[in-house]
Amino acid sequence: MDEFSARLNNLLVDTFRSILKVEEQMLQKHLTLNLSISEMHLIESVGKGGDEGLTISSIADDLSISLPSVTVAINKLQAKGYVEKARGATDSRMVYVKLTRNGRRVDEVHRRFHETMVESIADYLSDEERQTLTAGIVKLNAFFKDKLKAEER
Repeated sequence: MDEFSARLNNLLVDTFRSILKVEEQMLQKHLTLNLSISEMHLIESVGKGGDEGLTISSIADDLSISLPSVTVAINKLQAKGYVEKARGATDSRMVYVKLTRNGRRVDEVHRRFHETMVESIADYLSDEERQTLTAGIVKLNAFFKDKLKAEER
């Protein structure tokens, strides 16, 4: 591995771990909950469905994880009181998952955390650095999405 690749690898791994750690600390500080970061992101995904909710398939697609994994995780979150399941109004074979009152509260705190984090990062950077960072992350994200699509084939 050349010097750039080694440095980039270290930066990506370290940044990913730091973001997760900061999120974890936020959860522990602001919420006395028994939720993992993965469960938090699942709640975030379910929250995108609003009052109608989302199907298990929609959640799996949003998070790029398998249906069985989502089903198990949703059942755990339901037992913890953060989500509820409901049959579809027009098609009773469809099951929709939506947030409970506690789930909405957790989702709001998590959303505020991300807003604060992004605002803090933006304040830390010059306009030129913001543009450069955004352009770089757009390319990085496209690279990883292309890799995921290639692996699915």
